Amino acid sequence: MSPTLRLDHCVIAVSDWDRSTAFYRDVMGAQIVMQPHGFPAFRFGDVQLNVHGPGVDAGHLVGRIPVLPGGSDLCFAWDGSIEEAQAHLAAHGVDVETGPVRRSGAREMGVSLYFRDPDGSLLEFIVY
Repeated sequence: MSPTLRLDHCVIAVSDWDRSTAFYRDVMGAQIVMQPHGFPAFRFGDVQLNVHGPGVDAGHLVGRIPVLPGGSDLCFAWDGSIEEAQAHLAAHGVDVETGPVRRSGAREMGVSLYFRDPDGSLLEFIVY
């Protein structure tokens, strides 16, 4: 029998700490958690985005091809309506690139909006 697994954290890369921290805090609603090395991570409930960026030495514990700023593709479940998600993004000056569109996610079919973080990583809000 296989163990039950859940995502604990993943890693994104950023090119500008202040700009990215403001975006993930203000637009995405992340709790900013300072790490022992002095740089932030972005926490969403019990899932965390660890962040590599200027000044971080991740050593050898990185992907064979380390993620670069703008190289991530992440989906976040939005608890409200798709209209509320659109209004939230608009209020923060974030352009929706695609959507609303029907997409398959971890909980079957939903409706999604696609947009980008300041480095160009593709982000998605999905509403089930």
